Amino acid sequence: MKKFYLKTMGCQMNDHDSEVIKGLLISAGYSQTDELEQADLILYNTCCVRENPERKVYGHIASYKRLKEAKPNLIIGICGCMTQQKGELQSILKQLPHVDLIFGTHNIHRLPELLSRAEGGEKVVEVWDEAQYEEGQDFRDGLPVERSHRVKAFVNIIYGCTNFCTYCIVPYVRGKEHSRLPEKIREDVLQLVSEGYKEVTLLGQNVNAYGKDLQTQTSFSSLLADLNTIPGLDRIRFTTSHPRDMGPDLIAALADLDKVCEHLHLPVQAGSSRLLQRMNRGYTREYYLDLVQQVRKAVPGISLTTDLIVGFPGETEEDFQETLSLVEEVRFDSAFTFIYSPREGTPAARFPDQVPEEVKKERIYRLIDLQNRISGEKMQKLVGTKQELLVEGTSEQGLVGRTRTNRQVFFAGPEELIGELVTVEITEASTWTLLGKAGQTKA
Repeated sequence: MKKFYLKTMGCQMNDHDSEVIKGLLISAGYSQTDELEQADLILYNTCCVRENPERKVYGHIASYKRLKEAKPNLIIGICGCMTQQKGELQSILKQLPHVDLIFGTHNIHRLPELLSRAEGGEKVVEVWDEAQYEEGQDFRDGLPVERSHRVKAFVNIIYGCTNFCTYCIVPYVRGKEHSRLPEKIREDVLQLVSEGYKEVTLLGQNVNAYGKDLQTQTSFSSLLADLNTIPGLDRIRFTTSHPRDMGPDLIAALADLDKVCEHLHLPVQAGSSRLLQRMNRGYTREYYLDLVQQVRKAVPGISLTTDLIVGFPGETEEDFQETLSLVEEVRFDSAFTFIYSPREGTPAARFPDQVPEEVKKERIYRLIDLQNRISGEKMQKLVGTKQELLVEGTSEQGLVGRTRTNRQVFFAGPEELIGELVTVEITEASTWTLLGKAGQTKA
């Protein structure tokens, strides 16, 4: 049996794409390996949101030339968002001539045919500019999926993005927004529940825009309400929400639907209204703070997480101080923090007032220190409380599960609890993890 090695970089959309890729490869007679030397196919599913993951791809794939020299039939492939950029594609072809297979985000379903051609000795390059959709159809429907977990699963509800934030490459590599039909999504979730899955995470670059492109009358909140009725499903999560598109109906869904978890990832990106306007985010600092207030009033105790960019072109010390003050005011449970990375083809990459790298680094350290302090304080407040966990698996520290607010908890218990809802008392807390003591199991 031939073996494949798959490296996935980037967001949860890429994680789920890789689950489809694994399903296709296993159906084609391959098995997965974590050992590069054993692989007959090495495939990188790439990310292009920031420069650092791209550099890693070039470094890693260049080093695999020696493996190919020792094993001439080895196929090396690159797929994902990097390949969707025309300039990057040309660079891959020039700098990594030993790559045999290149495809993009819109034609994953064609992998079996493309791989067969590569196995026959052809150098295969097929990158579609956009997906070939019909109303409500998804080219992944009916494709095999090899899930990474046995308790929780990803379900795509909308592809692409049409927000065109000035720093972001995603709309150019993922295409315009395309919602799946609600009945198709429900079918997916019903199938997952029949296979024993207890939790689903609904995926989209902007889930709040779900349904706007469909002819049928639907919305993200109505989709949540429909999925909430499915027997056997314990939890529903979703990511990512754009603040501009978050209306009262979605806030009400968070408050009223018992299976929708009390966790909201709401990227703010910056605390300065001036920068938010330059980013083309479509809201102000004041709007965001008011939205947070509305959410917390409707769902007391909700966990709020966010994304923050440091060093966006034109960011002054005053702008940065506004980001710090917003973080202090909102007190996020955690935050993904990023140094701005110019992306070729985006408007911000052409802005004249780029921030020096040393200034970016100094600022992000200050931001991380602040957020870590806040995260640690929030975690400490959980010590002594009882939390409902969905037990996801095992670790070196025993069993591991997550609270409804998406916090990871380690505790001792038998493996039979995996997949069950368990109440634990939190005994210790650090900035990132919690330790607990198991109590009752939910029937």
